[in-house]
Amino acid sequence: MAPELWISQEQKPRLKFDLEHMRALTEALGHPERRFPSVLIAGTNGKGSTAATLASILRHAGYTTGLYTSPHLVRVNERIAIDGVSISDPEFAEMHSRIEQTSEGLVATGRLDQHPSFFETLTAMAFEYFASSRIDIAVLEVGIGGRLDATNVAEPLLSVITDISLDHTEWLGDTLTEIAREKAGILRRRGTLVILPQFPEVNDAIGEVVGALETRMVNANPYVPPITPAAESFVSEVGGTPHNRYAVEVLGEKVAIDSHLVGRHQLRNVALAIGSAVELKQTFGYEISAQDISKGVANTRWPGRFQIIPGAPEIVLDVAHNPAGAWALRSTLSARYDGDPLTIIFGAMRDKAIAEIAEILFPLAEEIIATRVQSPRAASPEEIQRLSGHVGVPITAADNLAVALDLARRRGRKIVITGSVYLVGDALGRFAAFSHGSDLELDQVCRP
Repeated sequence: MAPELWISQEQKPRLKFDLEHMRALTEALGHPERRFPSVLIAGTNGKGSTAATLASILRHAGYTTGLYTSPHLVRVNERIAIDGVSISDPEFAEMHSRIEQTSEGLVATGRLDQHPSFFETLTAMAFEYFASSRIDIAVLEVGIGGRLDATNVAEPLLSVITDISLDHTEWLGDTLTEIAREKAGILRRRGTLVILPQFPEVNDAIGEVVGALETRMVNANPYVPPITPAAESFVSEVGGTPHNRYAVEVLGEKVAIDSHLVGRHQLRNVALAIGSAVELKQTFGYEISAQDISKGVANTRWPGRFQIIPGAPEIVLDVAHNPAGAWALRSTLSARYDGDPLTIIFGAMRDKAIAEIAEILFPLAEEIIATRVQSPRAASPEEIQRLSGHVGVPITAADNLAVALDLARRRGRKIVITGSVYLVGDALGRFAAFSHGSDLELDQVCRP
């Protein structure tokens, strides 16, 4: 049976976060998280891109590399991968059975008061899979927050914090300062943090934790290319799709960076991955060359992040489920299309900042098609219309993505599918069944 048929990412998290469940579970498993070195990456946006890039660099340096990310786009297997290959269905089933048996035993003996959550179960599965596969190193993306996230039972060589903005405020706090403190929970006493300068209140909050823990802070800013108006453009077209292309000095060499991850925000994510790779070499003795870094960046693939499906019309897929993500997408759309007419297909969870996202993104479009994401937590098309009607852009309701795509195709404009990761994953799953590019194929994708 395919994993997604019997394990659901819609399982609600416990109202009280703590690490005691995860510690009890990993102890019962013999602490698999201690049997491989790791890098732990927290933040609001860019965690997955940074993690995927660093894992690719390590893989090109010859290390067997585990990558744990969340959420998934199409299949739950995507979350657990070794050397770019997702865990297979039989391996997934075996790991799940192992964790379930252990969890049931812990509940039966009273060592756990309830079954581990969906995310705790998957995290334990990743640890067990990586340990049993005897990987060389793992790159672990934190889920929500950091301090109390299930991944934080690991003892990382490096902690990395990507850009922080307001999201998951119901869990993490209403201010950037509160959220930054939660993210900084992945730091270790006298450990190492790789980071870039952020909002002043974020810098201050993280700086306090760094000082208290005597953490060594590494600034990845040398690996961000200049982006002033006078600087050379870093965006190039390669095979009809945009790339970020520039040169940086790494390990005493000037190397070419050619990244499929486009947009100014991705310059920061790639810089954090490069800075982490350099730190692994210089402090922990990993044999990573400048060319390994260049090749690793060039071969990084992270679907659903300004991913272009070529054809007529051209389609852009991008996960922009919070205001910071919406600003990043707006910047990249403006740079690529510069006023070209767009149709935006948008769907989101009802607990997201829909009105604010709409104010940022919707003015770029001639029309918005609001649709329902495949989730019980999704906002209805009518709710999206009500929350974003003040923006002044025409909004059409569509019951599902197939209907939305059919409506958008008839408009004849370039199409942007954005909002929830579930919506982008639904689109990717549909397009994966067909070769990209023709109107006939889009007709097929539009079928319910």
